[in-house]
Amino acid sequence: MTTSATTEAKPLWLSMEGMIRDLAEQDLNDGNREQVVKTLARGLDDAGYNVSGHAGRMLELRAAVQERVAAGRPLLTDFDAAVSSLTLDDVSDTYVAAAKLAVEVGGAFPLLRGLARRKDIEAIMAQTRLDLLIAEAKSLGGEQAVRYLISAEVDVEVIREALSIDQAEYDRVDALMAAERAEHKRVTGLLKEAAEKPQPDQIKHLIDHDAADDLIMEIAGVDQSAIDDVKKAMEAELAEKKRLEEEAAAAKAAAAAGPSLDNIPDDEMLEYIEGIREIMEFSEDPDEIRTMCEQSDMPKCLVDIAVEDASKLDELETKAGG
Repeated sequence: MTTSATTEAKPLWLSMEGMIRDLAEQDLNDGNREQVVKTLARGLDDAGYNVSGHAGRMLELRAAVQERVAAGRPLLTDFDAAVSSLTLDDVSDTYVAAAKLAVEVGGAFPLLRGLARRKDIEAIMAQTRLDLLIAEAKSLGGEQAVRYLISAEVDVEVIREALSIDQAEYDRVDALMAAERAEHKRVTGLLKEAAEKPQPDQIKHLIDHDAADDLIMEIAGVDQSAIDDVKKAMEAELAEKKRLEEEAAAAKAAAAAGPSLDNIPDDEMLEYIEGIREIMEFSEDPDEIRTMCEQSDMPKCLVDIAVEDASKLDELETKAGG
C-alpha cells in the first residue's frame, strides 16, 4: 500500500486533550471544574467543533476532564511520549500499533480504548511511520534515500517534497530499480533452469549468462569463494571465449574497413577513385566526404587517402592503368 501524507482535520478528542493539557492544577478543583468545562467548550466552538450545543460532545468533554483529574496528568503527556518512542518496527503494521498504543496508554485513560478513537490513532501511526521513513531516508542521503522510500512504497509526491528532488531524478532512480528487479527475476529464472545440477554447475550456468557476482551470491546462496573457484576452473574456457569475441570484433572491423590497397583489383580501383571524385565535387569538408564515402561502401584505405592527401589518388589511378 502506498504511503502518503495525511491532510485530514484534527480530531475533536485531540483538540479537547490539547486544551486540557494546558489547564493549571487549580482549574481542576471541584469548585472550578464546571466553569472550566464551559470555557473549554467555548474554545472548541470557536475552533469549529460545535461542542456547547451538542449534548454528546459536552459529555465527552466532561469525561475527558474527569480522566485528567483521576490520572493526575494530561493524556497527551503519556500519548506523546508513547508515540515519540516508536520505532519503524513498532509501526510496521499501523493497525496493530494503534491497538497496542490504545491499550497501553488507555490504562489510565479509558476513553482512548474506545473504537471511535481507533481510526484516528491508526492515522497517527501511519503519519509516524512516514515521518520515521523519511528520517531514515535522509540519514542515508543521495540516491540511497530515494531508493529507500520507493522500496517502502511512499507516494512519489511525498518523496519529491521530503528529499527536495525533481521528477527527473525520481524517474531515473525508479528506472534503475525496475531494471534491477528485472535482472533479479532473470537470474532467478536461470538458477531454476540449473536447479537439478550440482552447485558448481549452477554457478557456471549463471556466469555463462552474464549474471553479476552479487546476484549469484544473493540468489544462489553462495559466497564469493565459491564463485571464484568456478571461475578459476573456467579460465581456459573464458580465455577462449574472449579470443573468439576479439576475433569476431576484428573481423567485423575489417569487413567495415573493406579491402586493403594491395587487394583491390585495378578495375575496381578505378571505379572507386571515380566514385570518390564525384563525391568530392559535392563537398570539400573532410567529415562530409568521409561520411558519403562510407555510405557508398568505399574501402576505408581509399577514404583515408581522399580526406588526408587527395593527390595520391592520381598516383593510384595511374598505377591501375587509368
